[in-house]
Amino acid sequence: MDGAPASARPLDLPVSYPVYVEREVVRQLPAIIDQVAPAHRYAVISDDQVAHHHGAVLLDALPADRARLFTIPAGEHEKTRERWAQLTDHLLAWGAGRDTTVIAFGGGVIGDLAGFVAATFMRGVAVVQVPTTLLAMVDASVGGKTAVDTAHGKNLVGAFHDPSAVVMDPALLRTLPPADLRSGLAEMIKHGVIADASYFDAVRRGLDDIAVEGANASVFTSLIAGSVRIKAAVVSEDRREDGLRQTLNFGHTIAHAIERVLAYRILHGEAVGIGMVVESRLAERLGVAKPGLTGAVLDALHRAGLPVRVPEGIDPQALVSATKGDKKNRAGAVRYVLPRCIGEMEPAEGRWSVPVRDDDVLDVLRGP
Repeated sequence: MDGAPASARPLDLPVSYPVYVEREVVRQLPAIIDQVAPAHRYAVISDDQVAHHHGAVLLDALPADRARLFTIPAGEHEKTRERWAQLTDHLLAWGAGRDTTVIAFGGGVIGDLAGFVAATFMRGVAVVQVPTTLLAMVDASVGGKTAVDTAHGKNLVGAFHDPSAVVMDPALLRTLPPADLRSGLAEMIKHGVIADASYFDAVRRGLDDIAVEGANASVFTSLIAGSVRIKAAVVSEDRREDGLRQTLNFGHTIAHAIERVLAYRILHGEAVGIGMVVESRLAERLGVAKPGLTGAVLDALHRAGLPVRVPEGIDPQALVSATKGDKKNRAGAVRYVLPRCIGEMEPAEGRWSVPVRDDDVLDVLRGP
């Protein structure tokens, strides 16, 4: 790489690494990497679908004799310890050492998995996150959380490992299937609910343009940047998810349970949308939330074209049982992150999550 400075400007965020959100910024990726994580070898980790659309372009921009593309099949079911072991073995066989930079090029699965590879390979090497899905851009790529799934639940084995940079190019969304694009919208809606009512309103207005223009909607760049600002502000206050950062899990206790019961045959954003509806109703039932919360969440999800009901055929008791493996749980109690209203969460005396009785959750799940 030629070392020329990138002309793109990172967002002004309270994190220790640069985050770029700009159309066509991926063309400047070699210069950005040269600035933040120069290395002897560059290991690009991607999935077969992303590699098909964009892999050759990225690989051609890196030194041919010092870069290699490692691909895995696409899908949440690939985010396993077995796949982590396979990738680290491939790096060792290639001769990669501590002077290696990992480039995570894909969606949230790749970001988590490649980030965990980087966090553990040679006790930690640099990683540059290049998210290619909307969900990964607004959620998974910022915050330094890396992990793999187990049979007991999602993201239960992992490490905190900050990237050297995050490079988000909304132009990459043009190859994203519509369902995956909608999946990412759920996390943007979530950010508005947990932290910023004005951003929530901006997302709701933007959804009308997105419904017509899809990934080409000009509003995407500003909305992605807004979402990233919210997430960065939260994670900078709570590096290791001991308090405030738990608010980012709104909707996720139920969402992760749905994913587990369905063996991940549902998109993450779809599950999160359903989870936000259930947990909003739960907040209103418990008197935590002001009236109207669920209606506002439902309106946004309907505009985004996301599902709002638990899929038919799922036993509510099975869903409640699946919540037992959630990371927020303490002393055997299932804890939920609950909003008071759009833009404000229940602090629960600094714990940011509250224990909820199974019977209350069952009543909400069995309700209208």
